[in-house]
Amino acid sequence: MAMMGDMSQNQSAGAPQRGASRDFEELVGEGEAVPVDGWDFSWLAGRASEHRPSWGYQRLLAGRLAGASAALDLQTGGGEVLAGELATAAATPPVLAATESWPPNLARATALLHPLGAVVVADPDEPPLPFADAAFDLVTSRHPATVWWAEISRVLRPGGTYFAQHVGHASVFELVEYFLGPQPPGVRRGRHFEDESAQARAAGLEVVDLRFERLRTEFRDIGAVVYFLRKVIWMVPGFTVERYRDRLRELHLMIEREGPFVAHASRFLIEARKPVEPAPAP
Repeated sequence: MAMMGDMSQNQSAGAPQRGASRDFEELVGEGEAVPVDGWDFSWLAGRASEHRPSWGYQRLLAGRLAGASAALDLQTGGGEVLAGELATAAATPPVLAATESWPPNLARATALLHPLGAVVVADPDEPPLPFADAAFDLVTSRHPATVWWAEISRVLRPGGTYFAQHVGHASVFELVEYFLGPQPPGVRRGRHFEDESAQARAAGLEVVDLRFERLRTEFRDIGAVVYFLRKVIWMVPGFTVERYRDRLRELHLMIEREGPFVAHASRFLIEARKPVEPAPAP
């Protein structure tokens, strides 16, 4: 499954207005009732926002897909992100595959991506990937939950590229720590772009591009918080409304009093290339 997708940027229509108080139970009920399968965050439009990275991942990836002969998208979620990328690509690879682990997302991704020429493969997000060595010249992923660098290197052809946007360290930790309290340095360091780029190099890849940004995120009502934590389940493990009702009520009152709860997402773009093997000696 992909990690958190970008929430709608700079949305305001439908957002609860300061001074126009809405009932806590009503908002929480809305956040609990909406389905959270797939990887579409459009329900948050007007209720939460997240600025997008400046580099424009989808635009950059569309160009790379157009030049690939065989491409693999890892942890594709419900296929929504890859479908959007394919829609903007000038051409699509003759061979195109995607992996996903969660059964409800497998069905969604299959229905969405098959008409676009992609085969969706069930994969537990653990090594090994179900593909032969050197099967692809492009491997992509947007917000992967896990990254198995040795496997990425194995399935890439010499000269092939891994191109991805990852969630970085301490992403939205203002919200995480509101519920869980201060996190130890090792937890906050997890998924750091410097560490992951070092792991890519250790797997034999050459990192040719690495960019990092922190992005303002706003939650404008408590229903948006409930929905987000139900959908992105690793942020506050074991989250339920009943377990955190008191903290949710306090946060609802804070938003009513002070305005949106502000956090900061972190994202990094990484492009890593598998070196071309030297020609055999004569």
